[in-house]
Amino acid sequence: MENMVYAEELVKEFLVFRGFTNTLQAFVKELGTDIGKGFQVDKIIDLVFSIYIPKFQAENLIQLLRFFSNCFSSHETHLISVISELDISIIQYYIIHAIQAGRKDKVIELFDIHGTELLQKDQHWASWFAIPYIKAPQSEPKFRVYFSKEWSNALHLSLRNFLTKMFNGTRIPALMKISSERNMVSRLKGDIKQLNFKLAQLQVSLEEKETQLHHSLLATEVIVGTDSTSNPLPGSGEPTVFVPASSHVNCVSASAQAGEREPKHSEDIRPDDTQVSTSKISNHSGQSERNTENDAQREEEFPEVRVDFQETFLGHTSPISRCRFSATGDNVASASVDGTVRIWTYDSSAPTSRNATIYCGAEIMSLEWECKSDRLLLIGTADGGIKAWNVDAKRVVCDLSCTEAFPSVLDLKCSPVEPIFVSAAASRWPGLSDIGKLGYASLTVWNMRTWKAMTVLPLGEDPPPITSVCFNHNGKLLAAAATDGMIHMFDMSAGLQITGWPAHDSAISSVMFGSDETSIFTLGIDGKIFEWSLQNQGKVLWSSDCSRFCNLRSSSHYKHEMALDAYGRRLLVTSNSLRAPIYQVRGHAYGMRTLPHSASITTVDWHPTSPIFLTGSADHSVRVTSMV
Repeated sequence: MENMVYAEELVKEFLVFRGFTNTLQAFVKELGTDIGKGFQVDKIIDLVFSIYIPKFQAENLIQLLRFFSNCFSSHETHLISVISELDISIIQYYIIHAIQAGRKDKVIELFDIHGTELLQKDQHWASWFAIPYIKAPQSEPKFRVYFSKEWSNALHLSLRNFLTKMFNGTRIPALMKISSERNMVSRLKGDIKQLNFKLAQLQVSLEEKETQLHHSLLATEVIVGTDSTSNPLPGSGEPTVFVPASSHVNCVSASAQAGEREPKHSEDIRPDDTQVSTSKISNHSGQSERNTENDAQREEEFPEVRVDFQETFLGHTSPISRCRFSATGDNVASASVDGTVRIWTYDSSAPTSRNATIYCGAEIMSLEWECKSDRLLLIGTADGGIKAWNVDAKRVVCDLSCTEAFPSVLDLKCSPVEPIFVSAAASRWPGLSDIGKLGYASLTVWNMRTWKAMTVLPLGEDPPPITSVCFNHNGKLLAAAATDGMIHMFDMSAGLQITGWPAHDSAISSVMFGSDETSIFTLGIDGKIFEWSLQNQGKVLWSSDCSRFCNLRSSSHYKHEMALDAYGRRLLVTSNSLRAPIYQVRGHAYGMRTLPHSASITTVDWHPTSPIFLTGSADHSVRVTSMV
């Protein structure tokens, strides 16, 4: 009967919709005096043994017994007899309790009002009429058993078992099935998400196997080619020259120069193939240019992502500046440049009680959910404000202000362990797209219990602005990316910088730790992405150039973002174009493209556990996309 409350709310909603106000008032009144307690067994047991009997409310007890007799009157004959026996036992328990409490007057009162009715139902009540006048009824053989603890416990257990059996066996109205079916759909959706996540893991594993196979085949080709160089073709007069290309090895012999060419793929044939010589091997710069062109061509040929479902949120009226999944992924927070934050859910089966609209009065530059729950959302604005929104209370629980010297809150990050967060603020407002004119930086650590600043992390004299910060998995390290291309690493327990290195020739737009915590990713304003080793500082583990997608020099926003999926293998990046690229980190597959928005993609995020991602756009929309 756990769906009873939901069904009652549906009835109220329908009556309001139809305008049946009188019926609604009567229904609400009936609910307020619901004698059956919504068929909840525990509440009924408490009502009988903790209220009606101890407080000697005989009339209410008799009415309750009549109510259940009427409810179960359509059942089988043997069940009706069980109901009758339980009625008698409960009234006998009332009488015994009154005798033990020294309230024989309550027993006499009961018999005066209901004695005739009881006697008509069962002639055995005749002997009970004498019990108020017996000095020690607990010593009488006829009544001795009713004063025992065993009989009392047996009555409690019998009544509980009977009610449970009857309510579970009662035919459930169609209205109450709605909630059950809704919950079942929600569980099935959850199962589908888990299966999709497992499928994504298997796809990643398959791609790794394909990469290994590709390298094995390539090594085999090179070995075969090397053997042929030591054994020139008969009659050729000179050895074959091997020239490395972007994805395979071409070999051109003297006989080929004479016109006897080896078969080739059409894309490998170039006008100067007949002029191949050893000088081409040393022409590294020309080869690099061709590789860059090939990379750009491969990005153009990125396949479109395969979509399981996609939901579009259209609750904003200006370009989207930030969007973030909550810690559990159930809620989404999105912000637009007009200073509006919306909290919403993309799952139709999820509760909407946390949905809200927050007006901040200034452009939103950063959003961050509390890491341990979905309860708090931090909002950083361009006028130096930091708001803490409680999604359950639906109100701002704290409104902080940075110092006047650092009015722009560029980034906020919560510790995954401690109740603290870090704000990265700049001394100037960046305007539309000039990240180089942010002034100086300030990194402040805040306590989320007292909502006061704890410390300011040292950055040196006149430090360049920090555009992005991130904690590692245990909150002991903080990485900060600066506009001078440097990565700064802080020990949070000591509050000191422990290392740093130049990562880019230009400003860094975004930084984040890898999923295995042994590497860190950086995205520069020039569109270059690097994965840096934390075990071998300065070593690049993987890199990619997405400048054609997110080069700030041709962008209308001051900063680009990137996001890693839960498995740490797919990297989603914001884009100047209508689609965002999804790169395969350290994989053979080059990547995919998202479905198109109608304007540039300004912010991205991944679901914390599932292959679902967010894209916010300058077209005022936010999309939730689930990958197959």
